[in-house]
Amino acid sequence: MNARLIRTGLRAVAVLSLILTGLRLEPAAAADRVIDLDIGGGSQRLLFAGPSQPRAAIVMLPGGSGDIGLEKDGRIRHGHNFVVRTRDLWTALGFAVLIPDAVDGDNLRGRRSSESYADLVAKLVAFAHRQVDGPVFLLGTSQGSIAAMNGAAHLRDGQIAGLVLTESVSRLGGSHETVFDAQPDRVNVPVLVVANSDDRCRVASPLDAPKIAAALVHSPLVKILNVSGGRQESDEACGSLSPHGYDGIEQSVVNAIAHWLRERM
Repeated sequence: MNARLIRTGLRAVAVLSLILTGLRLEPAAAADRVIDLDIGGGSQRLLFAGPSQPRAAIVMLPGGSGDIGLEKDGRIRHGHNFVVRTRDLWTALGFAVLIPDAVDGDNLRGRRSSESYADLVAKLVAFAHRQVDGPVFLLGTSQGSIAAMNGAAHLRDGQIAGLVLTESVSRLGGSHETVFDAQPDRVNVPVLVVANSDDRCRVASPLDAPKIAAALVHSPLVKILNVSGGRQESDEACGSLSPHGYDGIEQSVVNAIAHWLRERM
């Protein structure tokens, strides 16, 4: 079996059910919990991972269809996405991470810039605040950057301390939406735009990073983080195991983003 699949998807699981203010918490490992969050009229399954005393929390929004295939017992059927496979790197640096799955496996393409999805992001942020006594950040990758931008555009009053956009979808493709459809002009928190010069994904050109930064007219601080490198293991240029997904350069990218986050704490 592929070692990457073992590492990202098949973890030793000790299941324990707890009822806390309407939430069912099921620790999948020492640092991982599978949570079915009541969002009113349904539930949102998510993975929460973190050290015992996290300094901050990051709500991480995966790309693609948004379906990571998170099972109740902690197994992850689609664990290659950058934000999923790097969660141990983040927790080792003192951050708690919250990663939502797509509700009922629905395809999120074309829906991440909607007001209803912004409302869901707000509920994820509120949950993160209940778990961590510290700042909460939003981070999206690829298609997930649309969701992160949209959430940041609607959140106010210090609900998030900053926004990180990685390999953002900035050109129209099959989802028929980009980060520019997610009201970047309403974002009023510091923003980090990460762009890999070796990313060959047609809808997420690193050349568009300055254009994304320029659209964030009400952000008090916008920084572009330029990176390079990565392996091409995916069949597609926009696949997770490629320069688009920072395959092979995960640690350096995580370290650089973490440095920026710490400056906001």
